[in-house]
Amino acid sequence: MGGHTVVVFTGEFDVTADAVIVELERRGVPVFRCDPGAFPSTMVLGARFGGSWTGHLRTDRRTVDVADVACAWWRRPTPITVPAEVPHAEWVRAEAVAGLRGVLAVLPWLNHPDDIRAAEHKPLQLATAAQVGFSVPATLLTNDPAEARAFAQAHGPIIYKSLTIGILGEDKVIYARSVDPATLDDGVAVTAHLFQQQVEKAHELRVTVVDGNVFTARIEAMTEKGRADYHNLRYSADTLPEAVADKVRRFLTLRRLRFAALDFVVTPDGEHVFLEANPNGQWAWIEHETGSPIAAAIADALEGATHD
Repeated sequence: MGGHTVVVFTGEFDVTADAVIVELERRGVPVFRCDPGAFPSTMVLGARFGGSWTGHLRTDRRTVDVADVACAWWRRPTPITVPAEVPHAEWVRAEAVAGLRGVLAVLPWLNHPDDIRAAEHKPLQLATAAQVGFSVPATLLTNDPAEARAFAQAHGPIIYKSLTIGILGEDKVIYARSVDPATLDDGVAVTAHLFQQQVEKAHELRVTVVDGNVFTARIEAMTEKGRADYHNLRYSADTLPEAVADKVRRFLTLRRLRFAALDFVVTPDGEHVFLEANPNGQWAWIEHETGSPIAAAIADALEGATHD
């Protein structure tokens, strides 16, 4: 494929995507934005195979030719849903997902959606980080209360981290937090829990990578609540040592990613300890706080992408 249009798959309200779309439009690059969650109710797919895939996606406003896609960006789309009253609703939904994603899979991507889903697994992230040479905190994944207590005794102090986005309802977010070993009771058995040894830190880093370009932000907490107290964090542009930056790039290569946002703790003696990576992480506030040109870098990647 060697098209000219950038396709952005995201929900209706996404200020991070907006920043890149504005930059692309400033450059005169055609942008087709849509939410896959609108399929099949208000989005139409028509695709044919004759040695290669041709066809279109059509919303109530615009149409994009599959062959004219220069690069696609899987941002924060909403899930495909089918009304429960539709006969065989679960099968209908499964067919819609398989059909749309199957055609989208042939597009050239910033990050392929399948690679995003694979890279979101925290156990895989930790294994990859260790593979490229990063220090990784001792970690336990369990639903066994006794094993959790033994881990706390051996590696305390420890923290708990959600394995997913950690949002419970509209007003409660689960942040990484310290764990009192006395609370490790039978509640641990309810689901999987990820515990890690707490790392002594001088500060934290958010490292955003776009096609090998590394943008580093130092994050310093002004209160004891740390990163959970968003209103009392101080951000500043920083630079990774080249040896660390090389490991970051290697991490992305192994996970087949062109974009990712990685979190590190920097210890008092200067060691960079890997915490986690988000293959679809937010970065707009980092650009706002530090002036790092992340939106322009993503626009460059989308505008110039030629590989599948």
